[in-house]
Amino acid sequence: MELNGLEQELHTARALVMADLVAGDVAEAEIVSLVEDAVTHRRWWVEKWPEGATFVTGLIAQDVQDALLERYGRWPLCPVCTEGGPHALEVEPELGPDPRWVCTKATVSVAPVGALARVLRR
Repeated sequence: MELNGLEQELHTARALVMADLVAGDVAEAEIVSLVEDAVTHRRWWVEKWPEGATFVTGLIAQDVQDALLERYGRWPLCPVCTEGGPHALEVEPELGPDPRWVCTKATVSVAPVGALARVLRR
């Protein structure tokens, strides 16, 4: 079965967010369920607004980040700043293509969504 464009965008977004969760050693079953919930929610959203399909990766990353904050704490923690206490990276643009994890305190782009493994140390 061939995936349509919407499903391909959703599968890609899921894979990228999962890669970042794995990079941060937080891809536990309960957290994977949060990703699935975000994908389900965004599937409905993009069906209503098909032009937003290229934005789903950043939106799913933000949805998972928000759900993690409510249940587990901040994620992903900034690997750039060494002073001032731990803080989370943010997704930018908030609504746009090619989302990146950024540190707003140091005003630097850290990694594209899906590429945190390049900068996180285990």
